Amino acid sequence: MSQFVRRAAALAALLLTAACAERSSPLEPRPTAPSGAPAVAQASSEEQGRHERLARAFALALQDAEFRATVLQAVQQSHHREGKIHLQQFLGSDGGRLKHRLAELAKSLEAEVSADLDRSAPIELYLPVPAHRKGWHGEVNLLVATAEADHAVPVAFDPRGNRQLLDPDRPPSVPVIALERAELDFGAVPRPSGTEIYDEDPSGGGGSGGSWDGSGGLNGSATSSPGLYMTYAKFNSTFEGWLKGAPEFEVHILGQDGGSSSMKSYQCAGEHAGAPYYFNQDDTEWSGSVLLFSQAQLDAYKAEHPSQAVRILILEDDDVACAIKTDSSRFARLVSLIVANYGQLTGGKDTLVAIKLFKQAKSLLAILKSVWSFLTSQDDVVGIAIEDAVAREYFPGANWIVKGENTVTQGAIRLEMR
Repeated sequence: MSQFVRRAAALAALLLTAACAERSSPLEPRPTAPSGAPAVAQASSEEQGRHERLARAFALALQDAEFRATVLQAVQQSHHREGKIHLQQFLGSDGGRLKHRLAELAKSLEAEVSADLDRSAPIELYLPVPAHRKGWHGEVNLLVATAEADHAVPVAFDPRGNRQLLDPDRPPSVPVIALERAELDFGAVPRPSGTEIYDEDPSGGGGSGGSWDGSGGLNGSATSSPGLYMTYAKFNSTFEGWLKGAPEFEVHILGQDGGSSSMKSYQCAGEHAGAPYYFNQDDTEWSGSVLLFSQAQLDAYKAEHPSQAVRILILEDDDVACAIKTDSSRFARLVSLIVANYGQLTGGKDTLVAIKLFKQAKSLLAILKSVWSFLTSQDDVVGIAIEDAVAREYFPGANWIVKGENTVTQGAIRLEMR
């Protein structure tokens, strides 16, 4: 192992320790260390080392005006949110011409660059700060940064290869290109969880169409589909560090998994969920209209699980869209504390009492079926929604309160049956 690799690995470990010490929010990822945790930490540090080497090489290559112009064109022509590009695909296109050029400009061996790219999970490259995306026109005054995890201290390199640490809470005025594990699925947009069983529309649309409104929801016939809707959301934070760009809030409808004692996600609503489950919340507050669970889905679930209510889980996604990636034991502690403080009526069911309502209902299940690897980033759990009458808290414009870890109130949402 070269002296640089050893130094990068050691510094990455120190940075991870410092970042963890600085976290203050109870919702920051704190997975319980499994057996074999040293191997997990080593693998994580090795990935950070690869990302730092690639970030430095990319920054050095950006000294070249032609290479900068190619990067600028790629992010401007990207069809993905925030101008994201898939680094491995970008450098590997045209027979690897850009990868060869990057290695040449960085004075690195192409084989070493290829090894770091091949051994890494998909990497995304983009300018996460909106002002930087609008203001960078290919100038050489910029940084390339990476971070081990959300809210960790970003490690940045300038085009001369100088290494520096950035403030994890505030971006610098100099434009920053982020190079890190991809949050975005650059393949086909995944279908919402549960579509195989419950969607009326086999294509995954779940409705009859409609046009986008100005608030991240749908207008037209799609919103006329009966079911459970969310029309307002307000959270205390975006739960996303600036290097990760805009937040990706998701609402999951959780219910009993078969006849087991665990829950799974039956439906996801979010930016990548597809109509009519699409909504996009890029700040702490949102209003609009998004279907969370159709009446057909509610009826099918009640027929299969007549004694079980559903739970409403809100996440800020840090990995694959509409796939819950969080520590199941952490989730169980969250639910257990909520039940201990607010009783068993912390789920929800649709009821008909003069008008159709979505009301508190009994839910005893606390285990989450979650396929999650400690080698991937963990979603931020915003919280579980419980009816305001149960929470004994009230928020203007909302009727369900979002309770996070340690039963801290993290926000509120409005739910309506239509």
